[in-house]
Amino acid sequence: MFLSCLYRRRGGIRLIEFNHLTKTYNGINAVDNLSLVIRSGDVYGLLGPNGAGKSTTILMLCGLIQPTSGECLINGVEVSKNPIDVKRIIGYMPEDVGFYANLTAAQNLHFFGRLYGMPEKEREERIASLLRLVGLGGVEKKVGGFSKGMRQRLGIAKTLINDPEVIILDEPTANLDPPGVADYRNIIRQISDSGKTVLVSSHILSEVSKVCTKIGIMHNGRLIHEGQWQDFAESVNAMHLPEMKINVETTSPMPDLKNPGIIRAEYAPGRRRAKIVASSDIRAELSEELFSHSIIPKEMALDATTVEDAILSFYHDQEA
Repeated sequence: MFLSCLYRRRGGIRLIEFNHLTKTYNGINAVDNLSLVIRSGDVYGLLGPNGAGKSTTILMLCGLIQPTSGECLINGVEVSKNPIDVKRIIGYMPEDVGFYANLTAAQNLHFFGRLYGMPEKEREERIASLLRLVGLGGVEKKVGGFSKGMRQRLGIAKTLINDPEVIILDEPTANLDPPGVADYRNIIRQISDSGKTVLVSSHILSEVSKVCTKIGIMHNGRLIHEGQWQDFAESVNAMHLPEMKINVETTSPMPDLKNPGIIRAEYAPGRRRAKIVASSDIRAELSEELFSHSIIPKEMALDATTVEDAILSFYHDQEA
């Protein structure tokens, strides 16, 4: 397996640390006195609604913006004082990944590999393996012709090009189709098994639940909850959140969907469209069920409670 070779265990403990980290814009704290530790092998989910401070936190962790006060460290290295050293040991994928549109996927990865000083033979072998890993092996067209999902897959490969000690992902499943999401989950599990440290920033509660072992919830720049995923999941289940409505469209007629999370379902004439009312976000499970019947989903859209509602509900419960 490629990643078992690419991600060799090394001695020592790899840490991400935030110590009283604060970022202020125009008198408002986008990140407010954040302190937490992420240990080696953790897949840590940083959850929160838009504007909670997640992306600002990640930008400071990657050395792309300076904190107003406090510090963040990666493997004991203070980021703001040693940004170049830190960039050598991290892999960072922003929500919107940038590539050279006039180059192929492999040519783009060769460019980034050269920035890390990778020898040509090592670079060629790793790039070929990474492209296979993300489902882009053999794709020769230029990146300018890629779909958003293909660009996201290439972004994952770019993040792994330098064999990073720490992997930082900002909304990594944005634009991915169901097979791409499944591939992403498998890659994260392999990275975690190798002892690497992973930080995932997301507002998608169901996605974090699939890959993260620990979570921190941010709201208005502050960390309002931290702990094991299972503990938080039990708290969310006790919130009695509203029903979730899922709009499904397929390329061919679908059978009655049997997922136990379905409360009720309405199928349009021709059975290529359905409105599903579920007790939780079961889009991934519905996609897998459709694929098992050789039916391709064209749309799987959530039109109901989002993670923002869950986090705000949790936040208000903590304030009470």
